[in-house]
Amino acid sequence: MTLDEVLKGLFPSGHDVKTSTVGLITGTGKRKQGDAIAVIGVANGVALGTAGVLPLAEEVLRVVAKGGETPILVLVDTQGQLMARRDEMRGLNEYLAHLAKCLLLASQQGHRTIGLEYGKAAAGAFLATALATDFLIGLPGAEPAVMDLPSMSRVTKLPIDKLKELAKTTPVFAPSLDNLFQLGAVAEIWDPTKPLDEQLEEVLAKASPKDIRDELGAMRKGRPMAAKVAKRVIAAATGRGGDVAST
Repeated sequence: MTLDEVLKGLFPSGHDVKTSTVGLITGTGKRKQGDAIAVIGVANGVALGTAGVLPLAEEVLRVVAKGGETPILVLVDTQGQLMARRDEMRGLNEYLAHLAKCLLLASQQGHRTIGLEYGKAAAGAFLATALATDFLIGLPGAEPAVMDLPSMSRVTKLPIDKLKELAKTTPVFAPSLDNLFQLGAVAEIWDPTKPLDEQLEEVLAKASPKDIRDELGAMRKGRPMAAKVAKRVIAAATGRGGDVAST
């Protein structure tokens, strides 16, 4: 789906969402019952650099400063972080971390944060936008990847053919919407033939700051150990013992 199609489906009652010349999405949408939802994001597959991060973070902080419980929707179609020497020298990793922390702050202050990936999403830009929200949704045709297989091969020193073989049975090694769904990173995959505004309201009703991605990954058999290990760490750190570790 195109961004225009997504916005029309999400906000049939209207919106003032704009896309800048550098692909930054900002504005508000009118929900089904008339309430507002803040909208930010990255469009047109552009790379997210230092110049793009701060305006998005500013919008998130503006919502927090205003108070109330206005939700924040993060729309994502980005090839990843901007691979430019200038941005790396300026500390792009810290900029991206700042945006992720702003979304976390908003969530802690009562603003439900919903990620919606409708296009590409990769690497650091994916981590700081879509994956930094309380609840991540994917639309069919979306292409999420924390790291593609050629990059993974360079980092792990494993042959690309070996990674391709592993990707057939292990979702951790396989970028794609279905695999990230199995891992629990993507909470839901929406049906584009059904009204998007109704699906959004259903998500807003159940979204929570509690991170259950490890539990979803275990339930979907994509990450069988993450939830168990997390519970053992919590048990050891809090002294609550086996009652936590065994659940």
